[in-house]
Amino acid sequence: MSVWNRMHRDERGQTALEAAIILIAFIVVASVFAFAILSAGSASTEKGEAAIYAGLEGVQSSMTIIGTIIGNGNTGGTAIDSVVFTLGLVSGGDPVDLTAAAANRVLLVSYRDAAQYENNLAWDVEWVGANDADDMLEEGERAELTVYFAGASASPALGTALGVKTPFSLEIKPPTGAVLSLNRTTPAAIEAVMDLR
Repeated sequence: MSVWNRMHRDERGQTALEAAIILIAFIVVASVFAFAILSAGSASTEKGEAAIYAGLEGVQSSMTIIGTIIGNGNTGGTAIDSVVFTLGLVSGGDPVDLTAAAANRVLLVSYRDAAQYENNLAWDVEWVGANDADDMLEEGERAELTVYFAGASASPALGTALGVKTPFSLEIKPPTGAVLSLNRTTPAAIEAVMDLR
């Protein structure tokens, strides 16, 4: 009987077993909570990433000017009738619709100087080098845009002719993405063809 009583008084093994079971239960519950938190964090990260890319699309211009901007003077040498420049996509930029037909045009070109503002100037496009024969400016393609200020092709035309020593801005506005701004000043003498800086 005394051996039996001594065995029941020493419950260290049973206490250790209960502690191990409780510890395992805590670990299982903690694992479930950790998985739930990681899953929620992963979903939140994906939503944040999508928001960042949407924001970048809104502020990054997908186009860039390649080369110089050329001004074409009128026959009397008093004003610039049009400017010509080459557009390309920036690395990783989305294609831009350059449909030149006035009824289907989605790319807008705006003009501004100290005296006037015109929101939708007439322009034409000519493809330079290799392209896939559609109206989309895509990776590796080059498009030469001619923007008209005066003359038969200009509709609407500028109210005041673009003369000498005049700072002006052109804004190329694609349907999505940021506006591409070009700031130039006309030279002191108007020539038939000139590099605008």
